Amino acid sequence: MAVAVLGLGFAPACNRASQPSAPESGQPASAAAVADKEWAMPNKNPASTRYSALSEINAGNVKTLKAAWSFSTGVLRGHEGEPIVVGNTMYLATPFPNIVYALDLSKEGAPVKWKYSPKQDPAVIPVACCDTVNRGVTYSNGKLFLNQLDSSTVALDAETGKELWKVSQGDYKQGMTMTSAPLVIKDKVISGISGGEFGVRGFVTANDVNTGKQIWRMYSTGPEEEVGFPGSVETWKGEEWKRGGGTTWGWYSYDPELDLFYHGTGNPGSWNPDQRPGENKYSMTIFARNPDTGKAAWAYQKTPHDAWDYDGINENVLIDLEIGGQMRKVLVNFDRNGFEYVLDRKTGELLQAEPFVFVNWAKSIDLKTGKPVEDPEKRTSATKNTKDICPSAMGGKNQQPVSYSPRTGYFYVPTNNLCMDYEGVEVKYQAGQPYVGAIVVSKPGPGGHRGEFIAWDPKTGKKVWGIKEQLSAWGGALSTAGDVVFYGTMEGWLKAVDAKSGAELWKFKTPSGIIGNPMTYVGPDGKQYVAVLSGVGGWSGIGVAADMGLEDPTAGLGAIGAFKDLANFSNQGGVLTVFALP
Repeated sequence: MAVAVLGLGFAPACNRASQPSAPESGQPASAAAVADKEWAMPNKNPASTRYSALSEINAGNVKTLKAAWSFSTGVLRGHEGEPIVVGNTMYLATPFPNIVYALDLSKEGAPVKWKYSPKQDPAVIPVACCDTVNRGVTYSNGKLFLNQLDSSTVALDAETGKELWKVSQGDYKQGMTMTSAPLVIKDKVISGISGGEFGVRGFVTANDVNTGKQIWRMYSTGPEEEVGFPGSVETWKGEEWKRGGGTTWGWYSYDPELDLFYHGTGNPGSWNPDQRPGENKYSMTIFARNPDTGKAAWAYQKTPHDAWDYDGINENVLIDLEIGGQMRKVLVNFDRNGFEYVLDRKTGELLQAEPFVFVNWAKSIDLKTGKPVEDPEKRTSATKNTKDICPSAMGGKNQQPVSYSPRTGYFYVPTNNLCMDYEGVEVKYQAGQPYVGAIVVSKPGPGGHRGEFIAWDPKTGKKVWGIKEQLSAWGGALSTAGDVVFYGTMEGWLKAVDAKSGAELWKFKTPSGIIGNPMTYVGPDGKQYVAVLSGVGGWSGIGVAADMGLEDPTAGLGAIGAFKDLANFSNQGGVLTVFALP
């Protein structure tokens, strides 16, 4: 079984007409490096590989890496996502109130070029399920696109910061928020919605990049004409699908050759499975959709009738794999439920499903039916408190995105080692009010460490090496042609490890815990830089980010049970730190 990368430099083709195209396979690595100087969208390219062909910083010299400059965002909540770089400008978005900064990289210390400060009602803050995070902006043809917590999508002039248009995607008073980064495909900007813990019915929306006009909207649950795929309504009791969850707050990928974009859907509403008999489609599902119409070519439900809050929104990485002697265009997904999935991204056929963390809620995934072979002792209910389910609702991996290196053929996966106790409770739906219906306590998994950063071989479906972390590895990964992999820890360490062996090569302590994603670019001076946001928070860090009490282990949807000691390691504070060789 062989492997190849897809999409080194999709971003120019789909996001920036003036950028040079990515080199074809077989062209010199130097050509790839030219196309790779910028980082114009979250996860680097529409294939979501988070791989850079830059190699000035490499396994041999990374030990000399130094902090070059830093920038305070002025915001204290959790900093997920990453900055982007286009030309001589770096752009970054903060958690609520979702300030956008443009930093001038051509000047010493990267002073602020412009600042966009949206006005939002602070009443939206408690509506955000798991901190007021934002996963970043994206760039296309002179415009920046931002999703605000209050469910607004905004287009800004990238040169001046002027607001070009602004549209509302939903009503936060009904429980709808937005935390995801948008994706631009051709003349459309694609956005999702958050709010599954409020009974929000999930959807994705396409808006015209020039006017903001809604082109289409497709839901996760409901009748075929609203979902773009048949077979949802009959999997719900009565009209429960109207509050069915399946929100779309994760990452999006795109294959321009197949002209399909891929996204996941989250947990069904409520968390109490007894209240919603049936498979609850299409929560917990990977969709492949036509970006022009929103209609789905296929849909694969990973966790039918979810009873554990295993949100299925994680990124879908697009690569080519040789399977059975034949090259296949595949999609690789490391799910919250603890299984790594490999699917044919054209047809949705399930090709591989293996656990990448300790899993006991299911014994395996049946490749013929695509369904999990469950351990009935670990299925939750309102009739009992089910103990020691692994992974916890926080997932074997949460939103923190993986990286794939075509040089090693490995995925680099930041994981959680967490288990939980889970008891369903009866809950009544009221618009705009929490619709959770479960008491959950997360706790450290086997061995006591709460995270591990691993290298994973998709050819074999097995872990190659792992680095155990005291706290969860809640930040994303970055791999480069220098055979270096970067990732951050909740204590605030940015680490560089050898892509082949996992040996630690370098680390630097940033001011706060890292739940963001490292990225790399070439500055106007021709040097390679690595940048990361620190600022503890997100679901794992909500106790510190929201200054919560630590007495109740069920607080923060169970996060306090696992991270009561986080304040001993990390404090609030949003900071961008940028590194370079001396």
